[in-house]
Amino acid sequence: MTSIITPPPAASDLGLEAMFAAQRQAFVGNPMPPAAQRRQWLKSLREALVNEQEALIAAIDSDFSGRSRDETLIAELLPSVQGLRHAERHLQRWMRPSRRRVGLAFQPASAKVLYQPLGVVGVIVPWNYPLFLAIGPLAGALAAGNRVMLKLSEATPATGLLLKALLERVFPSDLVSVVLGEVEVGQAFSRLPFDHLLFTGATSVGRHVMQAAAHNLTPVTLELGGKSPAIVSADVPLDTAAERIAFGKLLNAGQTCVAPDYVLVPRPRLDAFADAYQRAVRRQFPRVTDNPDYTRIINPRQLQRLEHLLADARERGARVLDLYPDEPRQGRCLPPHLLLEVNDGMQVMHEEIFGPLLPLVPYDSLDDALAYIKERPRPLALYYFGYDRDEQARLLRDSHSGGVCLNDTLLHVAQDDLPFGGIGPSGMGHYHGHEGFLTFSKAKAVLTKQRINAARLIYPPYGKALQRLVYKLFIR
Repeated sequence: MTSIITPPPAASDLGLEAMFAAQRQAFVGNPMPPAAQRRQWLKSLREALVNEQEALIAAIDSDFSGRSRDETLIAELLPSVQGLRHAERHLQRWMRPSRRRVGLAFQPASAKVLYQPLGVVGVIVPWNYPLFLAIGPLAGALAAGNRVMLKLSEATPATGLLLKALLERVFPSDLVSVVLGEVEVGQAFSRLPFDHLLFTGATSVGRHVMQAAAHNLTPVTLELGGKSPAIVSADVPLDTAAERIAFGKLLNAGQTCVAPDYVLVPRPRLDAFADAYQRAVRRQFPRVTDNPDYTRIINPRQLQRLEHLLADARERGARVLDLYPDEPRQGRCLPPHLLLEVNDGMQVMHEEIFGPLLPLVPYDSLDDALAYIKERPRPLALYYFGYDRDEQARLLRDSHSGGVCLNDTLLHVAQDDLPFGGIGPSGMGHYHGHEGFLTFSKAKAVLTKQRINAARLIYPPYGKALQRLVYKLFIR
C-alpha cells in the first residue's frame, strides 16, 4: 500500500506572503523611522501591557492551568515593561552614528557607522514565557526601526489570542502582525524571506528553523537551551546556595531555558546540600498541590515526558527523592524531585530537563567540575556559588556558556544592559538592550571624502617614487 504524504501548506495558502509583502512595502515607504516615532511605538506598547496586565495574567494562567500570578509579574511583565522603558531612554544614543578612525594613509577622509533598520523581522515565540519572549525581541526590532511578524506558540492559545488583539489595537498590521497556528504554520513562517529571524525554543527545532532560513540566506538568532549547570564550591554556605538554586530551578516549575539543569557538589557535601535544598524548597513552597504560587506543567505531553525521565532514572539506579511524598498528585502539578547517584546512561543527564527535577553530581575538585562541563555541549547559562575571587576568575576564564551568574541564578537575563544569547548548541547571536538594537540593525560603514583626493597618488601607472615611499612608510 502506497502512503500519501501531504506536503506542508505554502506560505501563500496561509496568507503569510501577503502579510509579509504589506510589511515590506510599508518599510520601503519609511526605511529610516525617526527616533521620536520609534519611541512612540515603544511607549504605546509599554502602556498597553501595563493597562492589560490583569488580562495577560489570566490568559497565561489559563494556558498553564495554573501559573503563579507573581511569577507572571516577575518573569513576564516586569522584564517586558522595563526592557521597553530601557529602549525608550537609550534609543537616541543607540541611533547616533558611530565615528570611526581613518588611517593616516587614507587621509583626508572621515568614517562613521550608520545604524539602519534591516526591514522585516520574524520572531518565533515559545510557550514557556509567551509574553516576555515575544515582547523582548519585539522591543529590540522596533527600537531598530523594523517591521515585525510574530509567530506565537500553539501551546498557549489564550495568551496568543489576547496578545494578537492587544497588538492589533496598538499597531497597524504593516508594522506589527501576529500569526497563530499549529506546527505547519510555523514551518511556513520560517521559510519567509525575512531580513532577520529570531527563534527561541528547543535545539532540535532550531536546526530546522536555521535550515529553512538558509534557503533565503536569512540571518538568524537562535535562543535555544541545553543543560545549564550550577557549581557549589567547597566553602560556600549551603543554605545560601540551596535557596538561590531552588528559586532558579522552580520558577515556572523549572520550565525555563536558563534554569539550573543539574548541580555539581563537592562529594563530602552532597548529602548536606540535598538536605539544604529540601529545606529551601519547603520554605518557598510549604505545599505544592493546591498552592497558587507553584506553577503547573504546560500540557499533558510535557508532563508525560518528565515522568518518563523520572522512571528511566529510577530504572537505571538513581536515588529519586520526591520532596512532597505525602501530597496527592493533582492535575499537572509535578512536585520538585532530587535525583542522586545519577550516571550518563540516564536520559535525564542528556536531555534538557525543563521541569522541577534536579540531579546532583558529586565532584572531587574544581578541575573535575570544569572538566565535566567542558566534556558536554556548551550551555546557555552557568552558575557558580562561592566567594573566592580566584576561583570565580578561573571559572570565567576556563569555561564557555551563553551567560554566567556568580552566586545567583537566572537574573542576568533580566538585566537590560547585558546581552542575552547562547553559544554552540545553546544558540547563536544576542539580543536585549543595546545588543538587541544592534542585532536588528545593519551597521553600514560609510567613508566620506571631499574635494581633496590624496589617494590619486597611488593610482596607476605604478612604479613611481612616491608610491615606493608609501609602501616603505606603511608596509612595515
